[in-house]
Amino acid sequence: MGRLRGYLWRYRRRYLAGGACLLVTASLAMSVPYLLKQAIDAVEQGQPYRNVLVFAAAIIAIALVQGLVRTCSRVLIFNAGRDVEYDLRNDLFAHLQRLPQSYYHAQQTGDLMSRLVNDVTAVRLLLGPAILNLVNTPIYYVYAVSIMLSLDATLTLMALLPYPLLLWLVKYYSRQLMEGTLHVQERLAEVSSAVQENLSGIHVVQSYVAEAAETAKFEQINRRFLADSIELAKVRGRMFPAMKVASSLGTLVVLWYGGAHVISGRLSLGDLVAFIGYLALLAWPTMALGWMLSVLQRGRAALQRLEHIFAAVPEIRDAPDAAPLPLVRGRIEFRNVDFAYHTPHNGHQVLDNISFTVEPGQQLALVGRTGSGKSTIARLLPRLADVSAGAILLDGRDIRTLPLQQLRRSIAFVPQDPFLFSDTIADNVGFVLDPVDQAAVERAAQAAGIADEIAAFRYGYDTIIGERGITLSGGQRQRLTLARAIAAAPQVLVLDDALASVDTRTERRILRALREILHGRTSIVIAHRISTIQDADMIAVVDDGRIVEVGDHNALLARAGFYADLYRQQSLEEELAEL
Repeated sequence: MGRLRGYLWRYRRRYLAGGACLLVTASLAMSVPYLLKQAIDAVEQGQPYRNVLVFAAAIIAIALVQGLVRTCSRVLIFNAGRDVEYDLRNDLFAHLQRLPQSYYHAQQTGDLMSRLVNDVTAVRLLLGPAILNLVNTPIYYVYAVSIMLSLDATLTLMALLPYPLLLWLVKYYSRQLMEGTLHVQERLAEVSSAVQENLSGIHVVQSYVAEAAETAKFEQINRRFLADSIELAKVRGRMFPAMKVASSLGTLVVLWYGGAHVISGRLSLGDLVAFIGYLALLAWPTMALGWMLSVLQRGRAALQRLEHIFAAVPEIRDAPDAAPLPLVRGRIEFRNVDFAYHTPHNGHQVLDNISFTVEPGQQLALVGRTGSGKSTIARLLPRLADVSAGAILLDGRDIRTLPLQQLRRSIAFVPQDPFLFSDTIADNVGFVLDPVDQAAVERAAQAAGIADEIAAFRYGYDTIIGERGITLSGGQRQRLTLARAIAAAPQVLVLDDALASVDTRTERRILRALREILHGRTSIVIAHRISTIQDADMIAVVDDGRIVEVGDHNALLARAGFYADLYRQQSLEEELAEL
């Protein structure tokens, strides 16, 4: 609950104003039974009929004012809860943006979506309707019990005899509601994750005719959600009638004990009616205790789940003394870099003593077997991960001493797996441009070798490409992702096998065009096909996490080592493919 204090303080004026309205509403409500008592006593005493009409008019006027003030209290408190929901969801989303990619590798997207949507909504119910009843209930009890004591202390104590039972019921059901709500919210997250994963991979499901198996798997997950939901409903189903019975016992006691006093003349009929009226006013707050308890426990469970996300600390962030470079030239140096993936039980060494230097404007190509560590080198440059030992320098400065924003704006990283948003082609290519510059978008598309295909689309650059670019081919997605990086105009461009889905001739043409466009800028290209990177200024061969050879194409061939063997093997494969 500590995190909520900041949000409550932010909207304290509205909550305080809403609380004041609740106080006025309760005061007006408490006057109605007293006016009824006065009216009945007036009738019993034979007072003029107009006196009774005055009491009736007063009750009607109070009801109208009470309705207006009650509306104000709900608008103030409910809207404050909505604003807290808005702020909390924004803060949670912003926090998720800062968490490292390794965090998402250990999480299910559907579960995070459920927390961002369903759990934040549960917190809003806690800070809106629940907090209203939390304030309203004690006000009603203090008012009503005080007035009842002034009328007849003995009858008041008799009427309140069942209420200790009510408090015991609240405590008894509290733990069951908390546990049941946690289970239901976790099951709902499982359902969300299953739906998100299935729909993202629907092409795989349909390709392997696995619809029936996936449906059966989802039915099992949904059945667990149903079972836990039914158990929670049973708890609520037992709780509300039990609390209703407990609260109704007070009315029965008043009718029995108070009725006897009216008959004996020790209590007026007006007093008895007032007592019953005050108990009636306590009926809804008493019943609301059960609902409020349910919402409170759901909100607590939601906060617990949200706190797990907020507790995750961004591993990669700006150093306290981070200072920007006045001008980024693009000189890259890896100095004795080691990198290992660490797990709770052990670590896996990926890079071992990697060292190389790329001067501004040069193109470095990294080649090697699959799993040799090339992609890890690419990910370390924009600090998507941090080195385990050694240092990476940009223009002579350790990249860990640079502001992340400057570093990542200076280095455009194009990964192996392209990602596109469900938006227009123009907005995808101009993703980092604010506003989107159509001319820059078209230049980038031309450089990426995708402009002619975009022109062939019915809506051109305004074409909606669907979620993850589902309407495009693999090669088109890769080239649009490359165009997005080019449009960002980085000083350093890193391509992690980003053109693997296009043919060799197209890849070679695009890379040559890039050399012209990136004139004076640094580029690092990871490629499996050696034939496409022969023109690179420098080629580094990576094997088992180490750089085993460095040089240009001709020098490496002359060395007759790892690179030469790989080149001959790929050349033979290409010749066989052409037969």
